[in-house]
Amino acid sequence: MGTDDFTPHRRRLLDVAYRILGTVTDAEDVVQEAWLRWSAADRAAVGNPQAFLVTVTTRLAIDRLRQVRARREAYPGPWLPELVSTQPDPQGRAELAESVELALLVVLETLSPLERAAFVLHEAFGLAHAEVGDIIGRSEAATRQLTRRARDHVREARPRFEADRAQRRRLTERFLGACFGGDLAGLVELLAADVRLVSDGGGRAKAPLRVIEGADRVGRFLTSISNDDGAQRFLESIGMATPAEFGVAIEDVNGVPAIVVRAAGRVILVFSVEPLDGERIGTVFLVANPEKLAHVSRSEGDAASASA
Repeated sequence: MGTDDFTPHRRRLLDVAYRILGTVTDAEDVVQEAWLRWSAADRAAVGNPQAFLVTVTTRLAIDRLRQVRARREAYPGPWLPELVSTQPDPQGRAELAESVELALLVVLETLSPLERAAFVLHEAFGLAHAEVGDIIGRSEAATRQLTRRARDHVREARPRFEADRAQRRRLTERFLGACFGGDLAGLVELLAADVRLVSDGGGRAKAPLRVIEGADRVGRFLTSISNDDGAQRFLESIGMATPAEFGVAIEDVNGVPAIVVRAAGRVILVFSVEPLDGERIGTVFLVANPEKLAHVSRSEGDAASASA
């Protein structure tokens, strides 16, 4: 059976699955399973193909999330979501960019699978509570409660300051200049006193296994890995022992400006900073696990279409 009638819905399904699961790899697996079920379905009995496919995909994603939770709890060091490129989208889907922000996805990891699905469908995709209830198999009243609980948790866990894009860009540029320029004093001044650095090496790249806290400690760590010796040690940890040409750029990753570091054309590090206010950084996310970076380099239209 052909895929022509499935293809128009594929990107939306990836959008939903990625936001529920936090990884493109798992999202792609779920969407593939949804396609298999679609292929076996009685099409004549399906009045609304998109609603049918979103329901199947969401339920599969909830089941997959329950399965992978145990693996994530045993992960070496902090677990961060898989990153996706959100460079300018010719299809003009910027309205979904907020719902893939790294800081938000990190908070969503603390919700139950049902709370996360309800939040994603209602808050990111604008579905009514009754529609969401039909998808996740709960009453409208129960769905409202799930969504409210999730929304309250997200509001409590996320910074109260809402930085606009220009402020994020300025903070990221200042962070880049201080960090890679070896300006420890300037970097410490930029960081909040209780700043947290959360890094994900996944046991596959050199990265702290614990969250680093405090402006001085975070600043010293960041400047140490940005010098020649630190860079070489990191390259060796990912199997690039010979000197490689570095490239550093600010690109859109998960809906916000982020620092993307490449060696020999390969993305090896991504820094994403979360503002505490207009002048200081409250959290630094560092993703070094190669498995979490594959989709930062991939172009629009391929599997990275889970990005907004």
